Amino acid sequence: MLSAAACAFAEDCTPKVPNSALTKPGTLVMSTNPTLPPLQYVDSSGELKGMRIELGKEIAKRLCLTPEYIRIEFSAMIPGLQAGRWDMINTGIFFTPERAAMMQMIPYENQAISISVANTNTSIKTKEDLAGLRIGVEIGGFEESKTRVLDKELTAAGKKGLNILTFDNFALAFQALRAGQVDGVVSIDGVAKEYETRGDFRRAVSGLYPAPVAVAFKSPALADAVSGVLKGMKADGSLGKLFESYGLPMIDGDYSVKGPNR
Repeated sequence: MLSAAACAFAEDCTPKVPNSALTKPGTLVMSTNPTLPPLQYVDSSGELKGMRIELGKEIAKRLCLTPEYIRIEFSAMIPGLQAGRWDMINTGIFFTPERAAMMQMIPYENQAISISVANTNTSIKTKEDLAGLRIGVEIGGFEESKTRVLDKELTAAGKKGLNILTFDNFALAFQALRAGQVDGVVSIDGVAKEYETRGDFRRAVSGLYPAPVAVAFKSPALADAVSGVLKGMKADGSLGKLFESYGLPMIDGDYSVKGPNR
């Protein structure tokens, strides 16, 4: 994990991004949905923690900007970015060509989809075992879209479809699983693994629909600057150490920007 000193803002540091590319002068304003431990979450003292939180602070430090996080549900992320409410989506947004046509994106992390169930539920071992069950998922994201793909795959195979229940965030979806209101929750591999390690839920199915995760921007200038930071972190080994400390996979790419007119 990055040291506390690595997140300090140096007073004699000259910002590497013009204020015209930022929502707030001298500040990197990032949106996050802190309901995904160990990637982004709120600890018992109310502080933001996690791999992506650390990464965002390190990016800000290397750009000589002050990091600032706005906690917001995922469904508001893209509209808020387009409206200029924040500079960077740092919540593990899945990369898709459709999203890259709307904003600047830098893929940096590999993830896939998992289904978590109650620890007492030992009957679910494959995605086919989910047929006819109540499945919770956060609304509006890649996870929801892939849950609906899975529903169609099951019905196309002659099985019962999923009863999909959407929630404003993953924390609410997992609360519903704990209360027995859903039979399973769709999230990403890293989160489902964390909950299983804690002993909260069993990760019944994993590795579905693998895809890269990205950070996203409205400003091309800011996206290019962050791309340079990520390339530098990869070169000096700090990015690999951060991912390794959380047991998460990096992409094999070059951290270049994908977006309109790229």
